Formats: sequence, structure tokens, C-alpha cells
Amino acid sequence: MKYDVVIIGGGPAGMAAAISAYEQGSSVAVFERDTRLGGILNQCIHNGFGLHYFKEELTGPEYAERFRAKVKDSNIAVYLEAMVLTIDKENMTITAITPSCGFMEVEAGAIILAMGCRERTAGAINLTGTRPAGVYTAGMAQRLSNINGYMVGKKVVVLGSGDIGLIMARRMTFEGAEVKMVLELMPYSSGLKRNIVQCLDDYNIPLKYSYTVTRIVGRKRVEGIFIAPVDEKLRPFTDKEEYVECDTLLLSVGLIPENDLVSGMGIEMSPITAGAVVDENRQTSLKGIFSAGNVLHVHDLVDNVSAEGAIAGVAAAKYAKGELIEGKAYAAIAEKGVRYVLPQKVYSGAGKVKLYFRVGAVYKNARLIVASGGENVVTKKYMILSPGEMESVELDKSKINGDIVLSLEV
Repeated sequence: MKYDVVIIGGGPAGMAAAISAYEQGSSVAVFERDTRLGGILNQCIHNGFGLHYFKEELTGPEYAERFRAKVKDSNIAVYLEAMVLTIDKENMTITAITPSCGFMEVEAGAIILAMGCRERTAGAINLTGTRPAGVYTAGMAQRLSNINGYMVGKKVVVLGSGDIGLIMARRMTFEGAEVKMVLELMPYSSGLKRNIVQCLDDYNIPLKYSYTVTRIVGRKRVEGIFIAPVDEKLRPFTDKEEYVECDTLLLSVGLIPENDLVSGMGIEMSPITAGAVVDENRQTSLKGIFSAGNVLHVHDLVDNVSAEGAIAGVAAAKYAKGELIEGKAYAAIAEKGVRYVLPQKVYSGAGKVKLYFRVGAVYKNARLIVASGGENVVTKKYMILSPGEMESVELDKSKINGDIVLSLEV
């Protein structure tokens, strides 16, 4: 069995990539481990999706359905409940197991990685105490609440101010739970400002910065937690511990791109994003293998995930046909307040390229400077920059005459 483009993951990045590759005239297959396409969107019943991509406000399932309908109307092959086992980079083949076909070996002209990301757990952050019921990742609580109809708790504390944690604070409030507080280890939120306002401020849920959970109390079920402020090195002041009675602790403490499948393949990975290092086509250091969406770097807006998937889909289709033109490559480098920039490699030539970046701290009245070959090619003012919000800047490729450096003036 052979396809021009094989996509691993059927979430927003995978579906957008599949549609874009199909529109280029490629034969396309999507392997998705869940029972239907859509990924995390299927459990995100709140609105706020699609404002950029569709120019209207949708819920997560509505957004996913727009793409599912396009996939259904095409000749894209979709394998559900599929577990991809291996990728052979030499022969460009994957092996997978599916209920409908059993063991499969599929040859690909190009492969797109779109596996998304997973949540950090209590063990991942070395949370001390016993292991009672009532400790959930925010995403698991969201699935139990929105898909299974299960009420996870009545007195809730959220650790971490990532977007899913903020949204679940509001969701638990809707279900009648008392959300006592949201704690954030850093002195700033890792979520969008709009979610802080709409999910916490509108419901009088306090957000405590520079705080963490030091201990969990309870054996069969969480009975309470101890919390404490932290110093500038993020070490808790144990002499300032406070006890908070609760029966549920939700963890929103970061996401990890799901790159386990490609570990050991030799793909160059970024220590900052935990995803692959890619060029502007979202091609990794291994020719013919592309990466897009949250498996590449964690996004805050699904609209950007879809846009990135579309870029990878078009490029993968061209690669499979032998039509991908790359040109002279230059590195995109983050410096002086910019934590990372993506893509990490850009080609000179005609047209424009959009660079996405995150900063390492909160900056007010800052100026972004984009330089190439030692000359400033773009400057852009920002009233505020925060690590929780990904930003972008568009660059005219004809002005590229050397490595591209993004830095801040504050």
C-alpha cells in the first residue's frame, strides 16, 4: 500500500495538512488513534475557536466538524483507532495496527508528524504526598466532564494557569463546584489574557502568582493541600505554608509534544520547544518528514495549528512529487528576550514568510527587532509581550541576506 502523503495524527493540524495535500492532487492517508478525527477539539465544548481561520466564533467540536466534513468529502483514506508502531526513515514506510486492517505496512512519498502533545502529570513535577483519588490533569478532568458526564469534584484547586486550567476553573464553576483558587508557580500566567478575564475574573476566582502546592493531604481521596509562596528561584517558603481544604486538585502545569515515536530517528530536536527543528516548509532535518501543530511547538490558538498544518500539507505534497523548491537557507535565531523562534530555518527568494516567537518574560513597551545579515529589516512595537501568548512577524524574503536574528529592545 502506498500514498503520496501519510499523516500521523488526525487532530486540527493533521486534518488541515491532509486537506491541503489532497488539494495539491496527492493521495493522502491519515492515521488517528482515537475513534474519530478532531483530537483534543472534541472535548473542548467552550467557544473561542475559529476567529482567525473561519472569521467566526465556534466551539471545539464545531471547529473540528468543519474539517471532518472536508475530509469526508474527499478521497482521503482515514484509519481510526490506529496505532503507528514504527517509521522507517530509509524506505519511508510506516507500520501500524488498526482494527479494520490489522497489521499494516504503508509506503509514503512524504510523512507529516501531527501527534499533538500530552500533559505533565503529578509525577512529572515531583508533587509530594500520598496518591489519593481526586488528582487529575486538567485535560483528563475536561474529558471526564465534557464527554463522560462525570463530576470530578466539589471543592477544587487548580495548579497552573495554562489555558486549559483556566477554562476548567470556569467549567467546574458552571457544574456547581467551588473553585477556591488557581495557583501559578511563575510571576506571570502561561495562559491567554482573555482566558484570565473570562474564566477567572468574571467568576471571582482568585489567581495567586508565585505560589505552588507543597503537599497533598488524604489517603483514599484528597482532603486538602498545603500551598506556599516561592522565591525568585522557585523554591517554596515552607515556613509560610497554608492549608486549603479541597477534594480535587487539577494540574495545568505544561504540555509535552508527543515525539516518542520519532525518538532515535536522528531528527534534530529543539531543547526549548521539545519539538523538531524545521524549515519554513515545516520539514525536519530528515528529508521528506514534516512536523506541524502541537507536536512541533505548543500553540495557544487552534487557528495557528491549522495554518501550520496547511503549510506542511502543501510542502509534503510538493516533496512527494519532487517539486519542493528550497533555495539558500538561513538560520532564524532567538536572542535578547526572545525565547524561541519558529521556523528555525528560512529560505531566501520571493514572497513572504511568517515567523512565530515567544518571549521569556513579561515585557512592556518593547520593540522587536528582526535583523538579517547585520541589518534591521523589521521593527515592531508592542505594548506588552507575555510568555503565555505566541506572537508572529511577517518577513519579506527578498530582504534576507544572512542569518535572521530576533531580539527585543526594552
